[in-house]
Amino acid sequence: MAVPRLHVNDPRGEREVTLDHFPFTMGRRETNDLRLSGGEVSREHAEIVSADGHFILRDRDSRYGTFVNGEAIKECQLRSGDRIALGRGGGADLEFCMDDRPAGTRSTTAARDDLRQIAALLQGVRALGSGRVLQDVLALVLDSALDISGAERAFIMLSTADNELEFKLARGRNKQTLTDATFATSRKIPEEVFRTGTTKVVTDLFDDDFAGVHMGTVALGIRHVVCVPLNFVHYVEAAEAKGDDRRIGVLYLDSRETGTLLSESTRTGLETLAAEASVAIENARLYREKLEKARMEQEMRIAAEIQQALLPKPRASLGFVEASAASVPCRSIGGDFFDYFDEPGASFGFTLGDVAGKGPPAALMSALMQGMFAAHASLRQDPAEAVTVINKALCRRGIESRFVTLLFGIVDTAGQLAYCNAGHNPPFVVGKSGVRRLDVGGPVVGLLDMAPYSLGRATLDPGDVVVLYSDGVSEAFNAAGEDFGDARLLEVAQSAAGVAAHAHVERIIAAVRAFTKGAPQSDDITVMVIRYLGASA
Repeated sequence: MAVPRLHVNDPRGEREVTLDHFPFTMGRRETNDLRLSGGEVSREHAEIVSADGHFILRDRDSRYGTFVNGEAIKECQLRSGDRIALGRGGGADLEFCMDDRPAGTRSTTAARDDLRQIAALLQGVRALGSGRVLQDVLALVLDSALDISGAERAFIMLSTADNELEFKLARGRNKQTLTDATFATSRKIPEEVFRTGTTKVVTDLFDDDFAGVHMGTVALGIRHVVCVPLNFVHYVEAAEAKGDDRRIGVLYLDSRETGTLLSESTRTGLETLAAEASVAIENARLYREKLEKARMEQEMRIAAEIQQALLPKPRASLGFVEASAASVPCRSIGGDFFDYFDEPGASFGFTLGDVAGKGPPAALMSALMQGMFAAHASLRQDPAEAVTVINKALCRRGIESRFVTLLFGIVDTAGQLAYCNAGHNPPFVVGKSGVRRLDVGGPVVGLLDMAPYSLGRATLDPGDVVVLYSDGVSEAFNAAGEDFGDARLLEVAQSAAGVAAHAHVERIIAAVRAFTKGAPQSDDITVMVIRYLGASA
């Protein structure tokens, strides 16, 4: 014999109820035969009675009405397959069945909903596999979530480096992007889900327990909410290895209508989608980082070319002197710099310096220093005066934590060398008179506005060489942790005293490389050699 029953879908989930006595009452109150949830379900909403072998549905003066197959009713005879809605869309959905299906068999409509959700899930997962651009992946996730759930709105928030949630994208049911002007919501639920890592389903925000907490969302008419954590799980082969498991954000959906948003199958589908979405989002992030890395590498190559172009030619000569220099940055670009200048009065100017730090900031600073010294080369200032002016200019710019060590020198045809050493490694003067160090000057440039700088002097004999270098030379380490040191540098400089300036530079750099034997370079290596040829050269 056919048994009357109801297939129920409300915020409490889907279930099958047998009608085994009459009248059979339905509503929110606990005393009803079928207790239902939903914002539009009245306390005593409707009842089913039996009369002459027929089953009659009666509305009990509910606030939001009772509907059969979409038509509002006060009383209606039920037939198998009739769809009953308690409320206009924010209540409960039921199907009246009169057949011999085994208890627990799902209705055709419910089965159809499940198939639709599975199809939407599969389509979404396939689409996610081809996503590379993060914004496109986020849109695919949201559109798939809306298709699965029947929600009105959806958005994604992702975690920042500080483990805070950052809003990324919101989409509506018609798959349009929602802007700030058309979208608003509360952060309380997403932040709770992100903190706990547990899916949260709110059956009715209009309930007293929620309305006061989520007033902003309630004001928009939103009643039903599902929020799912985005948990990224990185699988590893070895049992002892640790995976990169972490929570990367949340997927949030809401609606003014129940639809299928609050069903158990919807929750399962959204959690499955969230797992796939987490992988797709991380892959998109990695792809973006890869592109960004490639772009940065290209920019660094261009910057290195520009920096090398700014340096003078490796060799220079003014008749009475010959000079040569070379710089090997520890990265693609470095903070060491050097330059030569034709000074007034047939003099030869030169500078070598080392900017604190590495990478692009140091490279920009070194370019600035080159420009400053080039500007001062024609001003007939002695080296101490020039360094004083440049120091004041740097201090006025207030470049935090950026200072420069340098030596600026000028040598004339008679071999008279005037110089100022601003906190730099004292260069060697190697010649017939033995070895001298150029250590007169003052502190590093760029820290103290009123720093005093003194002028140093030395007389060069024909054949004397001045060897300038950055601390990347003397502090170059080998595999045993030993540094190259000033003693080894002086030994090489003395052994090459009679050769041309460019060959002298090559010998020093070759000696440093042989000493380190491929050990990682931690600092820029820069060498300059000035060889005085004599007034009559």
